[in-house]
Parts: sequence; C-alpha cells; structure tokens
Amino acid sequence: MDWPQILNNTLASILSPSTLAYALAALGLAIHFGFGGLINMGVAAFMAIGAYGYAISVLTFGFPWWAASLVGLVAAAVFALILGIPTLRLRGDYLAIATIAAAEVARLLFLTTTFADVTGSAGGLSGFNRSLQESNPFPEGTYGFGPWTYNQNELWVRVMGLLTLAFATLLVFMLTRSPWGRVMKGIREDEDAIRSLGKNVFSYKMQSLVLGGVIMAAGGIVYAMPAAVNPGVYVTSLTFFVWTALLLGGAATVFGPLLGSLVFWVIQTFLTNFLSGLTESGLLDMSSTQAGTLRFVLVGVALMLLVVFMPQGFLGDKKELTFVR
Repeated sequence: MDWPQILNNTLASILSPSTLAYALAALGLAIHFGFGGLINMGVAAFMAIGAYGYAISVLTFGFPWWAASLVGLVAAAVFALILGIPTLRLRGDYLAIATIAAAEVARLLFLTTTFADVTGSAGGLSGFNRSLQESNPFPEGTYGFGPWTYNQNELWVRVMGLLTLAFATLLVFMLTRSPWGRVMKGIREDEDAIRSLGKNVFSYKMQSLVLGGVIMAAGGIVYAMPAAVNPGVYVTSLTFFVWTALLLGGAATVFGPLLGSLVFWVIQTFLTNFLSGLTESGLLDMSSTQAGTLRFVLVGVALMLLVVFMPQGFLGDKKELTFVR
C-alpha cells in the first residue's frame, strides 16, 4: 500500500471545503439540538437551499458571489419560518419526522424536471464560480506546503470557508453566553418551566430554528463553492453524517461540532484510502463498492461505541445530558 499517499490525503482533508461545510452545518445543528433541544432531521434541506440559492442567483440573475450568498442565507431563513410555524409545537420524534419529510420535499423539488431550467434537475448546477474567482485577491500561483498545497482558487475557497466558520463560531459563542442562550438551555431542559416564567417559548424556538438554519445554509454554500451543486448530495445520509459529527464533538458545546467534523472527515478519508489500498493490493477480497460500504459500517460501529461509552462527545459535559432523560 502507498502509505505516504494515504497519509497525504488524510491530512489534506483537515482543510477541505467538505470539512468546513460540515463544521458549519454541525454548528447550526448545535443551536437546534444542543442548546434548544430541537430534533432537526432536515439538515440536508437547509444546506441544499443555501447552495441552490447561491448557484441560481449567480447563473439565473447574474448576482455577484457575495449577493448570491446573502440570497442563499435569506432563503434558508424563509424556509425555517415556513417549516417552523406548523411544526415547532411538536415534540421529540414528531418534530424529527416532520423535518425529515420537509427535507425530502425540498430535495425532490430541486430534482424534478419541472424546474430543470433553473435547478438543473438531476444534473445539478455548475459554472457559477467565475464571480468568486474574479474577486480572488491571491495572485496566480501555488501556496502552502505538503498536503496543504493549493492553487490561488483553491486557497481562496478555503479562506472564505475559514472566515465564515470563524464568524459563525464567534456569533454562537456570544449568543450561548447571553440571556438568550440561557433561555434556550432552559427550554431544552424544561420548556413548561420557562413558559411559566412568562417567556414565549415558541418565539425562542423559532429564533433558534432560523439562526441554526442560516448557519447550515452557509455550510451548504461553502460545500458548493469549489465545484457544483448536485441534488444527489443533499440526501438523508448527509443529515446523519452531520449528526454524527455533532455527537462526536459534543452536542451542547460551541467548539465540539468543529472538532467532531474534523475527526469525522479525517476518519472517513483515512478509511476510504486505507480500504482502497487493501483492495488494490489483494489483502481485502472485495470490490471498491463493497469497501466503501465497509467504511460506513466501521463508522457506524464507532458511533455506537461512542454513544454507549462517551455519550457527551469529546468536549461535552455529562451535566448537559439531563435533557435526554
């Protein structure tokens, strides 16, 4: 096996757009679940709306990349409002079912041929990166070292992703330590008690849903920036992966989702390259498709062990788990 190549690819995933996008999505999910107790299984929908809002605004309306990004974020906020009005009075599993259904509806709308001229249907959208590349302040050339070597456009996408993630993390850090954050934690623990204090629980939940959804949409935009938007990406498994990253790092934390996303993608990349190497060398008697399936099996087993032996995640506090009893 080519160990240098395996390690190089694994280390490169640390700063990949996918890792940054998952970190943003997991941070938004922490607002929903970790601090608000909302079981949102529609993460993929918010990411898709952000990505499609960005791509369509550039291709169809000719918006510059920054204005297109704002359109994607606003579209996610509107979607959160539409989703939240009829569903936020639901609790637990019922909310999860409603959000996962809404995510499928959104995905099928992007997939249908009825709006193919706008959404690209199954083929998705591409060619919307010119505006972003034209704003690139880095001169043409190669930057970085070792596995973190990029051309000017690859570097610009990563810088934008890191800046977005830093801003979102700072915002969440400040909010969760404000009176608003303390009310959200109270709602997570016992919303009836918070309601008895005169707080509008529905309003706070809606604010949480909108804020977390906008951060998830930012993750969808970062995910789409390097190449294209494809409806086949925004499936239910994407939501489960983001949940995995969140639980891995710690649900009721600010920096846990970041660490969880990093560890998740490093493990995923390592297993992909390692199992492919075993298959190609003949040490593993299975096809590349079977090796890819085995990767998900191993990740699933690791997640089950994590939930059993360390349910609070890497950075979580066991005291924050009282709401799941």
